[in-house]
Amino acid sequence: MEYEKLFGDDKLHEECGVIGLYTNKPELASQLVYYGLFALQHRGQESAGIAISTGGGHIDQHKGMGVVAEIFNNVNLRKLNGCVSIGHVRYSTTGGSQIENAQPLV
Repeated sequence: MEYEKLFGDDKLHEECGVIGLYTNKPELASQLVYYGLFALQHRGQESAGIAISTGGGHIDQHKGMGVVAEIFNNVNLRKLNGCVSIGHVRYSTTGGSQIENAQPLV
């Protein structure tokens, strides 16, 4: 196949934003990912979510529709503690703009 068919043009396209974090301070993880998502907000404003591994194979998450500042607050961020986390802001390219498609999907 030709390059263009596989990869399209060589221009940047802003679609979604993702941040990953590993820290030895689990009480700070959600706040750090929140700041990262806030900085990536231009990549997607439909929904956002944070998922954090609490160890032992368990993952806590919080996600919602809207922009980062509307979805997260100090109360729900304090409930997310763990050393490994991922955050996502969504700009839908496939699937509708609804909570079922809010990511991260875990």
